[in-house]
Amino acid sequence: MGHRSAFQLHRDTFIQEIQTQAKIYTHVPTGARILSMENDDENKVFGVTFRTPPKDASGLPHILEHSVLCGSRKYPVKEPFVELLKGSLQTFLNAFTYPDKTCYPVASQNLQDFYNLVDVYLDSVFYPKITPWIFKQEGWHYELENRESPLQYKGVVYNEMRGAYSSPDRLVVEYSQQSLFPDTPYGLDSGGDPQVIPTLTYEQFKAFHETYYHPSNAWFYFYGNDDPDRRLAVLEDLLKDFQPRSVDSRIPLQPPFTAPRRVHKTYAVGKDQPPKAMVTVNWLLTQTEPPETHLALHILEYVLLGMPGSPLRRALIESGLGEDLAGVGLEAELQQMMFSTGLKGVAPKNLEKVEALILNVVKELAEKGIPKETVEAALNTLEFRLRENNTGPYPRGLALMLRALTTWLYDGDPLALVAFETPLNWVKEKALSGTGFLEELLVRYWVNNPHRATLFLEPDETLEERQRAEEAKKLAERKASMSPQDLERLVKETRTLRQLQETPDPPEALATIPRLRLEDLERENKKIPAEDCMLAQVPVLTHDLFTNGIVYLDLAFEVSAVPAHLLGYVPLLGRALLEMGTEKEDYVRLNERISRKTGGISVQTSTFVCADGHRVGSWLLIRGKALTHQVPELCAILRDLVTAVRLDNRDRFRQIALESKARREASLIPEGHRFVARRVKAPWHAAHWAEENMKGIESLFFVRKLCERVDSDWEGVLADLEQVRHAILSSKNLRANVTVDEATRQEITPVLEELLAGLPAHDTARASWLPNRMPHKEGFTGPLHVNYVAKGLNLRDAGFRFRGSALVVSHFLRTGYLWDRVRVQGGAYGAFTQLDRFSGDFTLVSYRDPNVHKTLHVYDQCADFLKTFELHQDELTKAIIGVIGDLDRHLLPDAKGFTSFMRHLAGDDDAARQRMRDEVLATTRDDFRAFGELLDSARDTGRIVVLGSRESLASEDMALHISQVL
Repeated sequence: MGHRSAFQLHRDTFIQEIQTQAKIYTHVPTGARILSMENDDENKVFGVTFRTPPKDASGLPHILEHSVLCGSRKYPVKEPFVELLKGSLQTFLNAFTYPDKTCYPVASQNLQDFYNLVDVYLDSVFYPKITPWIFKQEGWHYELENRESPLQYKGVVYNEMRGAYSSPDRLVVEYSQQSLFPDTPYGLDSGGDPQVIPTLTYEQFKAFHETYYHPSNAWFYFYGNDDPDRRLAVLEDLLKDFQPRSVDSRIPLQPPFTAPRRVHKTYAVGKDQPPKAMVTVNWLLTQTEPPETHLALHILEYVLLGMPGSPLRRALIESGLGEDLAGVGLEAELQQMMFSTGLKGVAPKNLEKVEALILNVVKELAEKGIPKETVEAALNTLEFRLRENNTGPYPRGLALMLRALTTWLYDGDPLALVAFETPLNWVKEKALSGTGFLEELLVRYWVNNPHRATLFLEPDETLEERQRAEEAKKLAERKASMSPQDLERLVKETRTLRQLQETPDPPEALATIPRLRLEDLERENKKIPAEDCMLAQVPVLTHDLFTNGIVYLDLAFEVSAVPAHLLGYVPLLGRALLEMGTEKEDYVRLNERISRKTGGISVQTSTFVCADGHRVGSWLLIRGKALTHQVPELCAILRDLVTAVRLDNRDRFRQIALESKARREASLIPEGHRFVARRVKAPWHAAHWAEENMKGIESLFFVRKLCERVDSDWEGVLADLEQVRHAILSSKNLRANVTVDEATRQEITPVLEELLAGLPAHDTARASWLPNRMPHKEGFTGPLHVNYVAKGLNLRDAGFRFRGSALVVSHFLRTGYLWDRVRVQGGAYGAFTQLDRFSGDFTLVSYRDPNVHKTLHVYDQCADFLKTFELHQDELTKAIIGVIGDLDRHLLPDAKGFTSFMRHLAGDDDAARQRMRDEVLATTRDDFRAFGELLDSARDTGRIVVLGSRESLASEDMALHISQVL
């Protein structure tokens, strides 16, 4: 217990609302700060955070975030991070660069694995190698193949940010923030501007680490059910070797504006595209504390924008001035909060009209008052979210860490926003008091606040071409300025870096990475409780799980009766159910009612190949949640959505269609890897083809044409919508799913039965879905500086029959072969594999990739690699452990119930999943070679889909069938 004397305990308190004992310490010798959260959550979380204010837009904090995970004092391998990805049971393993901080969090349910992760991360951030070669690889470098070749910029972060700067939505967020903070680090891009990144030197990079990556500038965090005394012992073992240091990392407050400002920027757009601009109006609000103000501003954000019928959102969408909202709403994670909203898809001549509209709506709302029902909706939604603490796929402890840092990082109370009960009750009382509390905040922070900046982001057809020309000129001039000796040195450096990247780590170095053994793994799958029953002739799956008093109810309607040519309507119908209004109330009142009376209702589609490899599972899911006493109201709303939604409001449907188009277009660049991966396998199975038509590039083409048809042929569109509704919304197509403890389920069963009995019950006939023929090689172009490259292989035709070992091989390719060759050597930000175990379709895809042909060559060499690679037992063990970690991923109660439901719909039963686990654990070297043979036999028949610039696709002589998509 001697290590305890090194820590001063400042606070020891139990937080009732999250059932957690929180202890706040300072490490006395160094001043390091520690927040220790003790509870019964098995998904343990650790994080260390540094304040890292950037001094320019060179991306230094971002590049350092990548680089410290590339080898350290105790773990002298090229990438300990990847070795952990290969063979850990981690439930979270990553790092984040924010505008003012860099976070290194890990999580695991396995105690030994958790402390293995902690140890590697601590050594990585405090004792990294960060050699000049690591800086070149992860940041940027000049690449010169030979003295006659053109000079090029390469680097992982460089290419990542080239991709980021190709996205107008990313730019509008970045420029909006910068417009409000011209005099602080928040006015600089900590991720890195691609035009500025090549100005960063290794000396600056090294000095930044020496300055800021020190315990005196560190915030340590632990969460979960591990021994709290062990946490302090681990930290003291690290911190005892450091001396205190004065680190000035404070974030200065932005001086207030005396008058509003306007900022004009441009973004690249493809030729012959409609001239659509973006506008945001941005306010700097106040600091993140006190918590009462913080919560009140969240409520105001929901009032203004949170519902489809929220007054500001509604005014913007119904104005017809644009296609969808722009801006992030309330940004509350920085030292000073900001609010940003506006429109995208705006004609340049209307930009000032959008600005005036926003200002007028806010002023009018402050003067006339916020309707009580709207306030109640916002309060109920915020309170439900806080109490549910539903963080989706992310560990709860990670979300709480980030919430604590919102105040802690700026020398405030780390528990101010974590212990929410008292400030929430205060805000609720004030907001419902009728004294104009929220309106006063609107006046103070919006109406009478001169610290406002309006951003106009306008399209420029020549910008991409000019940027490419400027870069080429700059590189040519740089090369021309080099002597023959300089050129030779650069050629040698290029070859040396490649050799270092290609040289495997020695076995003795790899042996230093702590890892589990196969004997440490559970042999049995974790089963999710599930019971079948029938209510009102509808099959219902129930899950007896503790949900803290929340009922999760899913209604899944089969889509199979929708004619093939109408599939593009399905996700639009899903939105229409929530956003068109019913026979009794318009969409504004409907959504207020949902927010006031439930925990929320959402609609999504899910399409997949079923376990027999032939059937298609395609479902429209209406997902609701509520406290037990709210279930009758939830069911009443669900009944209205299924039976009484009006689809005949052309203006409202036009708005939904335009928003959907804008969102698909906005997601193409940041999610390009998903689009090409979905597209590449579309011709091979009706399920893949249907998903492409509902979510993919084909759906973008569909909704673009639909937006025109709404005006030219509304009667035809309405008839299509009604046909799709009739094909889907019948209780004969319905499966229901309920996740809650058994006692509560018994209590709510009569209400559920009444709901199901009241739904329409007409017969529908399954439609014929036959995938279209598509070009064997497709290219889609837009104003991008990077590429997304996919190759798909239909392994079933090559004789593939799924065994769990295929998951191990796929994991090994993703975290080893592809990582090394596409990311490390090729400079792409990422590369992935996807294996559909039921259809046998295998996909390789890259993310923000500077290459096309080189990447495809890497894909084609996968087969030879697997057939000839000398696989060591240690590598095999790591791959097996990594897959078991994927199979055993941590799920919150609602996700357990939903995951079980989707498996049930697919026919993926517990016996099959246990067989898969047994096969994973029994994987051998021979399985790798056999999978290589399959890839080899399917190589020549594989499909290729690439998303990139026209220049990059045209320059690669691959005979792509090219279409412009942006």
